[in-house]
Amino acid sequence: MFGRQGVVWYAKRLAANDTLASGGHQAGPYIPKEFLFEQFPGLHKPEKKNPDVHFQLYIDSHISEFSNRNIRAVWYNNKLHGGTRNETRLTGFGGVGSALLDPDNTGSLAVFAYYRLDEDAPLECHVWVCDDEVQSDLFEERLGPVEPGEYVIWRPGMVTLQGDLFSAQVAPHGSCWLTRDQIPDDWLLKFPTGREIVQKTIELRPATATDVDTRLLRRRDCEYEMFRSMEQEFYRDRITDGFGSMDEFISLANTVLQSRKSRSGKSLEYHTIEILIEEGFQQDEDFAWNVEIDGKRPDFLFPSKEAYLNSTFPSDDLTMLAAKTTCKDRWRQIRNEVDRERIPTLHLLTLQEGVSENQFAEMVGEGVQLVVPEGLHKAFPEPVRPQLQSLDNFLTKIRR
Repeated sequence: MFGRQGVVWYAKRLAANDTLASGGHQAGPYIPKEFLFEQFPGLHKPEKKNPDVHFQLYIDSHISEFSNRNIRAVWYNNKLHGGTRNETRLTGFGGVGSALLDPDNTGSLAVFAYYRLDEDAPLECHVWVCDDEVQSDLFEERLGPVEPGEYVIWRPGMVTLQGDLFSAQVAPHGSCWLTRDQIPDDWLLKFPTGREIVQKTIELRPATATDVDTRLLRRRDCEYEMFRSMEQEFYRDRITDGFGSMDEFISLANTVLQSRKSRSGKSLEYHTIEILIEEGFQQDEDFAWNVEIDGKRPDFLFPSKEAYLNSTFPSDDLTMLAAKTTCKDRWRQIRNEVDRERIPTLHLLTLQEGVSENQFAEMVGEGVQLVVPEGLHKAFPEPVRPQLQSLDNFLTKIRR
């Protein structure tokens, strides 16, 4: 039903500011203005302060008294009336009992499907909040990766440049968006590797006068924009030429999705490697990347695999760092990647925008120390923030 033409999907990972994890009073999923204005034209009334509309929303993944609600979509636009706020949100979910406000769902993938039963019927929305990474993976098989702070819009049945293939929304083109004449010639013949795109990103976002936390976040944003510009140019001609059959289209769609998954899965590791080298760490002497140990491949070991395997090397001088863009469920994957007697504390670098206090307590109980770029600390609950480690602090500790 929700995969037919006329339905619009909006997918995002719930941040602490969406749920009640941050302790804020304006809890409710953030939805971009442009998207909500398209769905509810009556909401776009700049002359009116905080205009709103109501619609029926069903949370199909979590059936309870909170799963069928009359929701308010509101445009907080007091910036146009002498204030500072200018954003749209959904409110009226009924409190913490709603799966969309439950702090423990911070980091979960949530998919909203907007549709009308017929042309004259009011717009409704059905929502699925993923309980685990298995469910998330099933959605991302269709949508492609949905990363923290980003969102994806998908319109089933639309085989167009902005339909099935290129559904993720991109901010207005910035300084990292490559035009066709800025793209290296060999990239137009063979799609560049993730490592090559990261190297190009560093040219546009060098290390000059930036701390490592800011550098990582700025480069990630730049790389994402560059990847999407490259994707548009590389596949543009094939898209505009059309397809001889549905099989041809599906084949290209799968290629695009696999490329996105590959980029998303390794991007944070590639950026971390470059920052380590810029900060004076030498690969294979000061750190090991993706080396195999007893059939496992921890992302980073400090100082080396040899030191880890040397039983006389002090355990206090060994460190393991995993790099995972999201951590809500994936943090559990790292627990058995090293011998816990050798390395009892596992460091996890993540870009997820918050975790609940319960999730954080569980991580701490399992010996996991979160490493989060300083600029994202404000997305975490206040009691958690003092226990987070910035990337800069982590590297300082390794140097010592």
